[in-house]
Amino acid sequence: MEKIRVAMVGAGETATPLLKQLLASDFVELVGVAELNLALPGVALVQAHGIPVTDNFIELAEQGERVDIIIDLTGSRKVREDLRRFMQFAGNSHTVIMHERIALLLMSLSAGKLVQTRHESLGY
Repeated sequence: MEKIRVAMVGAGETATPLLKQLLASDFVELVGVAELNLALPGVALVQAHGIPVTDNFIELAEQGERVDIIIDLTGSRKVREDLRRFMQFAGNSHTVIMHERIALLLMSLSAGKLVQTRHESLGY
């Protein structure tokens, strides 16, 4: 079976339940996670599964066609813009950036209730 190769930017409180679902899915390969705060439980979770973690989200975009979807859960316009800009510069037309609102919609559907996001002010 072919797997959907996913990377995630953000591993905080909102991202951790989604990371658990991605790790448990037979049809998803989690290829990397970017997070500024490497002390978060989501980081420990993915590291325990041998998933590479970085504090530089551009490293995920540099993987090119090895990543099908980059899920951005940062809530940061700058992160989204920098990801798009890099991918255009690199000529990556394969990878799709999933906006945090789409991820929240899917997580809410899975939970059967509206999932709220919690963002602190981060200096990306």
